[in-house]
Amino acid sequence: MTPSWQDFLTQQGARIGDGRVLDFGKPAEELAAAQNGTVLADLSQLGLLAFSGEDTAEFLQGQFTNDVRGLSADAAAWNGYCSAKGRMLANFLMWKHGADTCLQMSGDIREAVLKRLKMFILRSRVTARDATGENVRLVLAGPQAAAALNDAGLSLPEDAMKTRANEQGLTVRIGADKFVLSVAPDKAPAVWTALARHATPVGTAVWDWLRLCNGIPMIVAATQEEFVPQMVNWEVLGGVSFQKGCYPGQEIVARTQYLGKLKRRMYLAHLDGDEVPAAGDNLYTPDMEGQASGMVVNAAPAPAGGFDLLAVAQIESVAAGQPIHWKSPDGPVLSLKAQPYALT
Repeated sequence: MTPSWQDFLTQQGARIGDGRVLDFGKPAEELAAAQNGTVLADLSQLGLLAFSGEDTAEFLQGQFTNDVRGLSADAAAWNGYCSAKGRMLANFLMWKHGADTCLQMSGDIREAVLKRLKMFILRSRVTARDATGENVRLVLAGPQAAAALNDAGLSLPEDAMKTRANEQGLTVRIGADKFVLSVAPDKAPAVWTALARHATPVGTAVWDWLRLCNGIPMIVAATQEEFVPQMVNWEVLGGVSFQKGCYPGQEIVARTQYLGKLKRRMYLAHLDGDEVPAAGDNLYTPDMEGQASGMVVNAAPAPAGGFDLLAVAQIESVAAGQPIHWKSPDGPVLSLKAQPYALT
């Protein structure tokens, strides 16, 4: 977050800590607004990597789980990066903006991911950089999102996972009423002011809650190399192509899809209490006899209290109705919620 943008957000009432917006002074009201209203959030806590050069598509095609060569100039896609063992090092929203192919991911992994990818560029005509501070990135979600964008002079992509360039920057539609915006720094205050006429400004945790309620995971430093893509439903969300060809871990990911039996899946769940669950916390079920059987992927405060979370758990344990305990074999029990999409 640049000093000038931080100053602007502070003037709008934001409380900021560790490079992210904590809230705008009324966290409970902000979280309540996200249930049925329209909300606006800053995404400075997320990292942005940018790749350019004539070999970019070919290079990234050989690194990621989803098709890069087939990504058109006006499209976005979920994508992922795996180790040679098929375990996820990162997942991200990918789009093109001018000469750049951009990857938006958790901010705490961006430096490590960039360093690793640079190791494999070798003689390819590709330039990679950390573009996190080059633009202001926002997210807008809710029933008045389209009206807010029109008021701000931002043209709307017609369909989900489409983009639209405009004078202010780029608009990425990630759902029927959800938009990620990449805005030029000098345009950002005016865009925010226009959007805030229709939307409630909210802290980072509110967007985290909305994201996980839609079943969209985010790999963070604590969960790198913990999951194959299918464990976090990444193929269900369209983040894996099984026709694109080789990439690190591709054989394991494909074998899991076609030959193996997936033992763990990600579920939406709730945890009562005041103690905060964290990504990477272990989960336990009685049938595993004291051995960790799952892991918290992401968690965020829930509007009615407690925490909602995405949890990877044993499929057979869930089917058998086994209680899922947090942090220890006799810890608090998670309650599963209705899943936001069908799991195969």
